[in-house]
Amino acid sequence: MNRIAITLFSALLIAPVAAIAESMMSEAPANADVYFVQPTDGATVDQTFKVVFGLRNMGVAPAGVEKAGTGHHHLLIDTDVPSDLSQPLPATDHVKHFGGGQTETEVTLAPGKHTLQLLLGNYAHVPHHPPVISEKITVMVK
Repeated sequence: MNRIAITLFSALLIAPVAAIAESMMSEAPANADVYFVQPTDGATVDQTFKVVFGLRNMGVAPAGVEKAGTGHHHLLIDTDVPSDLSQPLPATDHVKHFGGGQTETEVTLAPGKHTLQLLLGNYAHVPHHPPVISEKITVMVK
């Protein structure tokens, strides 16, 4: 295949994927805010500790429920916000999904310094536009 044919072929493959990803994005109010109620930044916690999520100017709905102005929590542990926020968030040891609409959890971490951050996802685990992201906090596990 020549370069033009390859470029055209690639564009035909990528365009539908981009359109699907974009169609899964949901709008968030500009004043939406997600935050930690507990623990606070700099807290010293036991190896198993309670994490309570806060949300302003949006509602909580389970994954799979497509309702404007709602989403569900994802807890990022010792990781940064993914660079591509147009894709569903992966479920990993560092990205915990709360697709049932949970607003709190217990976390168990090894002793040492850890970072936590919240990222709201829509019905399909895709971050909103604009993304609703908390400040990153640090906890010290005993």
